[in-house]
Amino acid sequence: MSDTNPAEPPADEPAPDDVGVVDAEVVESAPVEPGFEPVVPPAPADTGYTASGVPTFDLVREKIETRFGTSMGAAELAAETPEGRSVEEQYEARQKAAAERLAQIRASMKPTDES
Repeated sequence: MSDTNPAEPPADEPAPDDVGVVDAEVVESAPVEPGFEPVVPPAPADTGYTASGVPTFDLVREKIETRFGTSMGAAELAAETPEGRSVEEQYEARQKAAAERLAQIRASMKPTDES
């Protein structure tokens, strides 16, 4: 068995604190030609999803606003067609009939003053 400690480096190798500092060489950059513009890689495209695949708040908001706008536009266009006006008139007629029937029911439920 040897008497060396495994945590200590062998005697023929210098300890990490004993290693000398190595100076680096300063290299001048190459001259840049006039009118030369370095190529900058484009920024990564915003896909609307995080790296883990979760949609961002902006993407969700945009989808909701798009769907809302589409539905509002479709409703406006549908109301301008003859079929759309007919459906709207039928709905209003039913609402009026329902209000009249409710008024009749309420009138029939009032107590009479037979004293």
